[in-house]
Amino acid sequence: MKFWEENKKHVYWNPYFGGFMLGLLLIATFYITGRGLGATGGTKSVVVATVETVAPKYAERSEYYGKYYDEEANPMNNWLMFETIGMLAGAFLSGALSGRAKFRIQHPKHIEPNKRLMWAAVGGLLFGIGSQFARGCTSGAALSGSAVLSLGGFITMFAIFGTAYVLAYFFRKLWLN
Repeated sequence: MKFWEENKKHVYWNPYFGGFMLGLLLIATFYITGRGLGATGGTKSVVVATVETVAPKYAERSEYYGKYYDEEANPMNNWLMFETIGMLAGAFLSGALSGRAKFRIQHPKHIEPNKRLMWAAVGGLLFGIGSQFARGCTSGAALSGSAVLSLGGFITMFAIFGTAYVLAYFFRKLWLN
């Protein structure tokens, strides 16, 4: 019997310790790469690589994809891609070590799993579109921007979390029992 099976109560990190560790990671990222953290850059690399593979002429001529198009450089060979893979691997490892790595769709009893998946997809899509308008996700625009005392970073952070706080009231039924 494994240690997490003996005690069904999951032990999570203290949020202050997690925030402190995230701050250390951010400082290390600035020192090593000269840039902050950002998860949407890895996603953008996947999209650019896909478009280049499926429609290379379009990618070359497109104003948007043209910025990233380079016949000699693979967009998947980007440090943000490795960061994204590291985040996914770290999350899986954390879940595996704590006994929570299993595929399940968490949903309240009154919501069907398919409806929960649909709303999660809609939320993810809206967040992805919003991150493109903001030129970065919460980690890239808000966390890294605030770390360098950027006014835009603080505005982005307050806009993201403020909007989430207001909208949570209307969507709470999708995750509360």
